[in-house]
Amino acid sequence: MIFRDRTEAGQRLGQALAREAPFADPVVVALPRGGVPVAHEVARALHAPLDVLIVRKIGAPGNPEVGLGAVVDGTPPQVVLTPAVMELIRPPPGHVEAETQAQIVELERRRRAYRGDRAPLDTLGRTVILVDDGIATGGTVRAALRGLAQARPARLILAVPVAPAEVLADLRPEADAVVALATPEPFRAVGLHYRDFRQTTDEEVVRLLRDAEGG
Repeated sequence: MIFRDRTEAGQRLGQALAREAPFADPVVVALPRGGVPVAHEVARALHAPLDVLIVRKIGAPGNPEVGLGAVVDGTPPQVVLTPAVMELIRPPPGHVEAETQAQIVELERRRRAYRGDRAPLDTLGRTVILVDDGIATGGTVRAALRGLAQARPARLILAVPVAPAEVLADLRPEADAVVALATPEPFRAVGLHYRDFRQTTDEEVVRLLRDAEGG
């Protein structure tokens, strides 16, 4: 399955979710930046409010693309480590703590840039639909799901256009339901399933969030 861009992927994902509606008091939560254009269309299809959840990877020493875990925005921020990767990499003492603090600084910067002074939407007792533009390894999504679960939603749903089947199977215990439009085999990269996969900018995130709230 090939999507024209994130907007089309969101429209198709929104249609799939609408067929499962109604949801009790839904709120759509996007993983920025790439998840926001997708989630914007999902929120529109479900007539639901849109928010963002900022998650930052805790990179391995000398190789920041390898995630030891992630920091999930919140009060306070939550750290979710991946035991298997921690055991494999064995970072030196103090590395995780230092990386965590650096990522918290970036969390705060992005939160101010995206939300300004607006408080995050209340998810207590609501149906929360977590949306991204796709999943590769699932580390960031797992951290996000665990962070959202701490706020005690009535129901937690993961919705993505594309992801590997084995990763989705591994994530299913973290959510009440999982919706994915495509689970290609073999899976190589999320971007290969989009004709236009250009990077989403901070400015686009802000514009879409304001559009979703009618401001």
